[in-house]
Amino acid sequence: MSRAQPNTGGVRDLIADADRALVIGIGGGGDVVGALAFAESARALGTASVLGGLTWERRVVDPIPGPRRLDEISGAQRLNDVVALAGPDTSGPGGFRFSEAAMASFLGQPVALVDPNHGPRAIGAAVADAAGRLACDLIVMLDVGGDVLAHGNEPGLASPLADAVMLAATRWIEGVRAIGCVFGAGCDGELTPAEVLERFGEIRAAGGLLGDLPLSPEAIERALASTGEVVTEASALALRCAQGETGAAYIRGGTRRVEMTTDGGRMVCFDPAAAMRSTAALAAAVIDAGDLAGAHEILADAGVRTELQLEREAGGAYIAGGAAGAGDSSSSFNAR
Repeated sequence: MSRAQPNTGGVRDLIADADRALVIGIGGGGDVVGALAFAESARALGTASVLGGLTWERRVVDPIPGPRRLDEISGAQRLNDVVALAGPDTSGPGGFRFSEAAMASFLGQPVALVDPNHGPRAIGAAVADAAGRLACDLIVMLDVGGDVLAHGNEPGLASPLADAVMLAATRWIEGVRAIGCVFGAGCDGELTPAEVLERFGEIRAAGGLLGDLPLSPEAIERALASTGEVVTEASALALRCAQGETGAAYIRGGTRRVEMTTDGGRMVCFDPAAAMRSTAALAAAVIDAGDLAGAHEILADAGVRTELQLEREAGGAYIAGGAAGAGDSSSSFNAR
């Protein structure tokens, strides 16, 4: 699919009109680096940001299946039952360090941690509450790669659960504007760049494409600098694409091939409701799930292989209570 000419008008105005954005990397792990790239670009428009991510680390960091509950976390300031603020020393069971803690160390300020063990309704209400407490009047759900827009039948799809639940949570956010964003089309080695571009086209047809947020060289450099503390593959590839690099790259120990393209350097924003009624079929399917485990079962029953299944297979027996039956964007298949 040919590259569409980016439209920057709508999203630029939307961001410039906000006072402060809560920018959440919804895939776990290193998606918080992509969130920083968004935040730095928003800052160029005069809008401050608070960064956020999930309590869901790569399996090499956290071997317990699924995301961590807030009561399993040390050194975080709880805002409500779902959202806390991480500092440089925030850690999980066994002392592992969250990517958000590493980002807090880099920035010298707290980073929000969202516990996705809950269902979309509870997550949406809690994120809206946290946004109010943090004086944020815009919420951004940012996915690095584009699997948040998956139909469910893409051959490379490997970690759709966290993204689907977090996008679905926007249905339950009240009192504050929420938008979706994809950075680094195809850079996580799941959907191909062409598949992601097709999904953008479907959102455009539904009237929900908001346009591209321009990435300045300064924003790219700042986000790249953070990778000295925050380990990520997909976000780093997206930043390289934003610098104009193209060609093949390999991630996840060489098991996934990524085609680096100019579209991989774009930060494309969209209306979540339009996405869910057009292309984001998995998010739409889990919108009423009671918790993350229930969302996994909905997708599994539809024949969609989620990261929960992958982590259980990789990690052996399920650890009862480790994640309240929850999923696993922290598996070795997620190299964000």
